[in-house]
Amino acid sequence: MANGNGKQRALELRRMIAAHNDAYYRNDAPTVTDAEYDALFRELETLEREHPDLQDADSPTQRPGATPVARFEAAPHLRPMLSLANVFDLLTLEEFATRVKKALPNETVAYAVEPKLDGVALCLLYDNGVLVRGATRGDGSTGEDVTPNARAIANIPTTLPKKKGIPIPIRLEIRGEVVIGKEDFARLNSEREELGDSVFANPRNSAAGSLRQLDAAITASRPLLFFAHSHGWIEPGDFESHSAFLGIARSWGFTVSDQCRTLDSIEDVQAYHAELGEKRDSLEVDIDGVVVKVDSRRQQEILGEVARAPRWAVAYKFKPRQATTRVLEITASVGRLGTLTPVAELEPVVVGGVTVSRASLHNMDEIERKDVRIGDLVTVERAGDVIPFVVGPVLEARTGSETKFKMPAKCPSCGFPVSRVEGEAAYRCNNRPCPAQLKEALRHFASKGAVDIDGLGDRIVSQLVDHGVVRSFVDLYRLNVETLAELERTPERVVEAAAEEVSIEANAAPPAENAPTKIAPKRGRKAIKVGVKNAQKIVDAIAERRECKLDRLIFGLGIRHVGETAARVLARKYGSLGELAQADVESLQDVNSIGAEMAASVVVYFADDANRRMIAEFDEVGVQPRVVQATTSGALAGKTLVLTGSLSIPRSRAKDLIQEAGGNVASSISANVDFLVAGSEAGSKLAKAEKLGVTIIDEDDLNRMLGRNGPPS
Repeated sequence: MANGNGKQRALELRRMIAAHNDAYYRNDAPTVTDAEYDALFRELETLEREHPDLQDADSPTQRPGATPVARFEAAPHLRPMLSLANVFDLLTLEEFATRVKKALPNETVAYAVEPKLDGVALCLLYDNGVLVRGATRGDGSTGEDVTPNARAIANIPTTLPKKKGIPIPIRLEIRGEVVIGKEDFARLNSEREELGDSVFANPRNSAAGSLRQLDAAITASRPLLFFAHSHGWIEPGDFESHSAFLGIARSWGFTVSDQCRTLDSIEDVQAYHAELGEKRDSLEVDIDGVVVKVDSRRQQEILGEVARAPRWAVAYKFKPRQATTRVLEITASVGRLGTLTPVAELEPVVVGGVTVSRASLHNMDEIERKDVRIGDLVTVERAGDVIPFVVGPVLEARTGSETKFKMPAKCPSCGFPVSRVEGEAAYRCNNRPCPAQLKEALRHFASKGAVDIDGLGDRIVSQLVDHGVVRSFVDLYRLNVETLAELERTPERVVEAAAEEVSIEANAAPPAENAPTKIAPKRGRKAIKVGVKNAQKIVDAIAERRECKLDRLIFGLGIRHVGETAARVLARKYGSLGELAQADVESLQDVNSIGAEMAASVVVYFADDANRRMIAEFDEVGVQPRVVQATTSGALAGKTLVLTGSLSIPRSRAKDLIQEAGGNVASSISANVDFLVAGSEAGSKLAKAEKLGVTIIDEDDLNRMLGRNGPPS
């Protein structure tokens, strides 16, 4: 039995890993390096292994990826997309080989090896050789439907060619990695820099952001490549081996790494790992290790899998890339909840081909633990070529002139006193009107996971706050075209794209009390205005979000400890912001999955007079949140529907109505679908539904099923 400290640590590790998973898989914005994440994950695995009573089916060790983002249609995988267990040295690689041999006594084992591409996973579904769906990994069971974007990637075959002796499967999942080549990535960043846009942190980040665009034209404009590396479901039959699959995939026109090999021993695998590590810089794309698989499909089936990963494959990671540089200064960055995060301003240094000049130090506890000082020579790492972090100081290089960092007594944005909450590592500015906090809060409110307002990029948000145009969430709904048209925009394309891709430092100056709404250009460069056309798009996007799901609105408010799942639970329990605002700690704790800390945070938030006024003002500006209630006894309980063509209401609203009636909404037609709801200009889904004998209904039929006499409101 694990002691209380072990249980508490396991809970803390799960919370941290879940947050990092969300940042990596859902937001394409990792907050820690692979090395830091791997260390947390291994610690949790060890705790759960040594204390079986701590094991939990919901633990991150039992499932890959993260919950899909709601802005995309859900795409269930026919076979789960698992993650790979990581090994970091020859000893753990040999332990993997020993487990394989133990499960396959007296059998010869060959290993298929290939580069571990540093990109984003994509699953392609082919029916009778025709591409019908592209989906991200998601949580491993269900991904995000990105079919139009997958079709926009030039080297993905939309139809599998017929080859003599190679039958086309009735249904086939092809899996692989979407990447951007190094030269293309450098060219893309150079172009963005010339246009005044922020540059992408790394190829993986840019590939993920490009694949998960709502506008497939943006995806098509990016130099994306798809490398096939495995298959999921295949019907009928299977491939004899992984290497055989790769050969057939090449014949179908898929790009497969030319570094793939089939080896006879684990010693050969180690030599291949060393060889690939030596020439990784000369490869077309970034890699962060080697994938090692048992080649035989029969042997793979015998070995099986655990909840999160197959037993027949591992990722043999490269050692993190490091460099040394000087800490020139340590500054404090202010987040949306007022937390001050210390950031090391570094003498620029190239780490893994990328120039690093800043790295988060997370909090004062971390600074003190590592004993990082201003003026220190430090080791900087970009494990997995993601976010740089400071490993620690080179102690023998100290001269005595280094100085310890002290968290500022006043907020660098608004000058309000900074305080540290007892029992927490964070220092906070508790000034509600703090410009830096407001900017971050607005970015969160308008983000895709929250209210989802297209066009509110970082630069526009900063100007709105700096010039006193927006002082609360409600002010967004009062914006007009004239004011927005005068703002400066990111000069790449229409402003909608800026929201996901621009990262600009917040201006530290607080807004004047009566600041003008007409924005003056910064000195030294010509202002590129948003303009009337794009301003109208933003105003229209805001207007569309006056009707939004209540859980999205609750999440967008940025209440401490309330994430997307908790917001959904609260929305279904209370049904309105007004009712939620009246809830006390006791009633909140009676709600499933709402703990004491979260309940107290909700009560504190709504006890604030300004927040209460905001709820009333939401009503004044026409914000009408709605609740989607889950049911198992509605008119469509247990039924699966697919929507196609144009409907009289937004598709998201139709989906909500179906779910309220107990139904499920799928993104593609299959024999398991009960109804196809065909609107005007229905496309290929209609023909496929007719072929499979799926019942086809129109919007009027749907309304009758829902018990509605007219168009759903």
